[in-house]
Amino acid sequence: MEKLVSSWFTIKTLPENYVFPAGKRPGKLHAPVSKAIPVVDLEKACGLHGRLDIIQQIMEACEDHGFFQVINHGVQATLMEDAMAVFKEFFELPGEEKSRLFSEDNSQSCRLYTSTVNYRKEEIHFWRDALTHPCRPLAECVQHWPEKPNRYREVIGALCEEVNELGSRILKLICEGLELEKGYLENELSKETSLTVNHYPPCPDPSLTLGLSKHCDPNLITLLIQGDVPGLQVLKDDEWIGVEPLPHAFVVNVGYLLHIISNGKLKGAMHRAVTNAKTTRTSAAFFINAAENSIVQPAKALVGAENPPLYKAFRYGEFFKTYASHSGDTEIVLEPYKMKY
Repeated sequence: MEKLVSSWFTIKTLPENYVFPAGKRPGKLHAPVSKAIPVVDLEKACGLHGRLDIIQQIMEACEDHGFFQVINHGVQATLMEDAMAVFKEFFELPGEEKSRLFSEDNSQSCRLYTSTVNYRKEEIHFWRDALTHPCRPLAECVQHWPEKPNRYREVIGALCEEVNELGSRILKLICEGLELEKGYLENELSKETSLTVNHYPPCPDPSLTLGLSKHCDPNLITLLIQGDVPGLQVLKDDEWIGVEPLPHAFVVNVGYLLHIISNGKLKGAMHRAVTNAKTTRTSAAFFINAAENSIVQPAKALVGAENPPLYKAFRYGEFFKTYASHSGDTEIVLEPYKMKY
């Protein structure tokens, strides 16, 4: 528990084991918040013509940025607000309550931890605490979730159900955009959903450390409630772009699996989280994921003589172990799975 940043963040000087090397620091000038990230109005996908237009918008965003935001998505605004309030209440609980969930054991499904899953192996830690747990199947998962705040299970359970439906809608639109057979992305490839709640307390020197470093998520897509405090940044053309927080929006990003299934057509989104000196930032990321034994490979409909597969077939569980062992290092994670011609 004493390792949690939220237990001691009021210090005046950043500890040395949180200071990143000069080349990896965000620097004094954080990337400005930008309106360049596409915003997609899902309500317009109801009619045939509108649906085709929205699919085109999503595909262009996935090919160019690997990121987009969705509004009018069907998840209740009041539910999103309640959930974010509950998450903040959780991190404000007394240490004794939170200690029941604190664990450095990666195999524990519901746990509170700090920095990353490789805390013990890290030379430099991230300015971040996190709560993580599975969301599907809900009836089995919910009994392992936090018991406090008292309304955690009720509110977050309701949110998980609506987010799963939203994720399914987005995957259907992407599937149509890739011209894959109906349901291609809605089988074992999107069977699991997990939630990670990120908590970034105010930092004594945000120019020297990171909440999370440059990475791409290991799943199909991620749906993020960013909250109202900026901090998410996307790498575009070798420059960092700050993602504008929009009220009641979800930020959607392409993960490695969708990049591979699309045979490189859709861009695996590189992103990071920066800190700030004044305000706590809390975000909630829902990861739509493949089952451990799922076979992942470029979709056969997207490969051919003129477009050979870029990646080998592999089991997702094997890939995730590689990803976790390298902490999502973008330079080497995909190397073992690339085809050699």
